[in-house]
Amino acid sequence: MSEPLEPETALPVHQSWWVRWRQAIITSVLFVIVGTGVAVANNNQSATTTTTTVVTTPGFCPSDAPITCYTLSRTIKDGMKGEDVRRLQQRLKDLNFDPGRIDGIYGGDTMMAVWAFQALVQKMTRDTIVDFVTPVLWESMRGNVTITPRRQPGSPNHVEVYLPEQVMAVFKGQQLLLVSHISTGTNEKWCEEVTIDPGEDGNKGAEPIKTGVCGEAITPGGIYYFYNRKLGLRESKLGTMWNPVYFNFGIAIHGAMMVPKEPASHGCVRIPIFVSNYFPALVQYNDRVYVFDGVKEPEDYGSVAPPWDKKDPNYTTTTSTSTTTSTVPLATSTTVAPKSTVPKTTVAPPVVTTTVVPS
Repeated sequence: MSEPLEPETALPVHQSWWVRWRQAIITSVLFVIVGTGVAVANNNQSATTTTTTVVTTPGFCPSDAPITCYTLSRTIKDGMKGEDVRRLQQRLKDLNFDPGRIDGIYGGDTMMAVWAFQALVQKMTRDTIVDFVTPVLWESMRGNVTITPRRQPGSPNHVEVYLPEQVMAVFKGQQLLLVSHISTGTNEKWCEEVTIDPGEDGNKGAEPIKTGVCGEAITPGGIYYFYNRKLGLRESKLGTMWNPVYFNFGIAIHGAMMVPKEPASHGCVRIPIFVSNYFPALVQYNDRVYVFDGVKEPEDYGSVAPPWDKKDPNYTTTTSTSTTTSTVPLATSTTVAPKSTVPKTTVAPPVVTTTVVPS
């Protein structure tokens, strides 16, 4: 009997590639699908984060928005009150056009600052300057406003007086410190009874005196420097002055009760009283003063003295110290060169050390 045969060795079965790799392919496909879904989700989330914006209502200004965000919906006139008036005042203050107290009330002090803005920035003439603020004017105020000096002298600070605009600007180098409305000489001849305090030109005594004076109300163009100052209320040939700072003999920059839109002084540069309370602290002795008359440059004039006054020949003193003058004699218009020495003063802050003197 023959021996049983050994089982034949199992030969490999040839399977198709799909059968052999099916499980791996299915696993890979599932992995790719899951991974792609996560990536798409992450990308969508990222895109949403980077494109999100805050939608605001047109014309709406947040509580912390700057003043220039707000528009003006009405015309602001004398006596009006409100937050828009307060914003107007603050904007003028930010631009160095001093409006007085920021109290939300549109009055004379703020109006003078508005005059100065119209004249200096908008180049409006005195016959076109208005007393109110329109939405169009406010748009100009809340825009970019840059004021640069016309001159750059060697003195630490200097003042520029613009007679056609009736505006004064104070600079520290290129930096603007103050813009103020002013009222200067009328260019008319005048005769008046005046009171002269001790120490002022025409009174070397110890008591105030009254006399009749005739003069010509001219504020000469040219280059000058501050040489004297007085504190408080002063009476002079040229009228009542508050905290005067002198730059051309008896002509001073001083505070006044009345600073109208047009020239109204006897030759001095009137500024609002509230401005005169701190203006003297902005300037020092020998600081330059440039007076632009719109005809020639200050350098073309040099330092021109004002027309000298003279006694009123028709003035007579009475026991009641009152007089009546009906005639106006012609005033002398002779120009006298300024003295080479600086007049002395007994009430003055320390003199700055500088070698700049008028030519």
